[in-house]
Amino acid sequence: MIYSDNVKSRELIKEAWFNILVFVFISLLAYLLDIFADTLFGRLILEAIGDGEQAQIIARVFSSAIFGVLFLCNLHFIGRLPLKRQVLIVWIELLILFLYFFYSFDLELPFIVQKIGFMITRGVSTTLFVSAIAITIAFILALIGAIAKLSSNGFAIGIASFYTSFFRGLPLLMQIYLLYLGLPQLGFVIGAIPAGIIALSLCYGAYMTEIFRAGILSIPRGQWEASRALALSPYQTLAWVILPQAIRLIIPPTGNQFIAMLKDSSLVSVLGVWELMFLARTMGQEDFRHMEMLITAALLYWSLSIILERIQARIEVIFSKSKD
Repeated sequence: MIYSDNVKSRELIKEAWFNILVFVFISLLAYLLDIFADTLFGRLILEAIGDGEQAQIIARVFSSAIFGVLFLCNLHFIGRLPLKRQVLIVWIELLILFLYFFYSFDLELPFIVQKIGFMITRGVSTTLFVSAIAITIAFILALIGAIAKLSSNGFAIGIASFYTSFFRGLPLLMQIYLLYLGLPQLGFVIGAIPAGIIALSLCYGAYMTEIFRAGILSIPRGQWEASRALALSPYQTLAWVILPQAIRLIIPPTGNQFIAMLKDSSLVSVLGVWELMFLARTMGQEDFRHMEMLITAALLYWSLSIILERIQARIEVIFSKSKD
């Protein structure tokens, strides 16, 4: 829960019906996926029971039931630990499962080690470069668009509402193609990276316009009226009173948009930009090692997202302290 509750209620994990439901669900899932078929544990059970189709079914049911019991024991063990240790152990267990899943692809680790340096120095740097410039431009567009939509000028409202409707209504990939392939037909030749940055900026600027507008509207009207009573102009009120309060509400969704943009920057690879996704696809094709490069790129994207999440959390803490 968000806040500690003084009312103590019986934990769900201590309910018999919940344990039975979890056991049945996990056992059934393990049976359908047949996760122990090619493991040493599954082969030992099959050798103990014997050969034959019926023996295989019995071994499959038995191993699935054991997995259900182990899962329940693990659930009860984690539930007895402090909250932070619970989260840490769950992360470790899920990470082990992911690594085991990736290991099942028979990856060639020396090939990954050979290529990962170039993917970081060229792919990650290009991805961050495109995303950082695009989010900066999108931030400016969103601020202008939000102010325009909240103004009393019909011309400004019309432009801002048309902008948000159009760029939120078209797929991002289509916007990239329209800019990169359409502008040269009008006499404006544009490079792949500028086209990608402009498309990302316009698309995410439209989404962030609504975030900024909602953040500004969340400030009570009394703040505006008090500022006007102090003889502040509308622009002074917005810059000195409203935005400093609204920014605390704007930061979390804006951080989420930046993380989403970081991943959507992979669409720029269709233009031949040497970002992370493009390198993963082309370098994997050279030696027919697609999974090695795709998994490496996935882990790099995930690592970047985790870093950005921590930065976002730190910024939120700083602004929450400034509020106090």
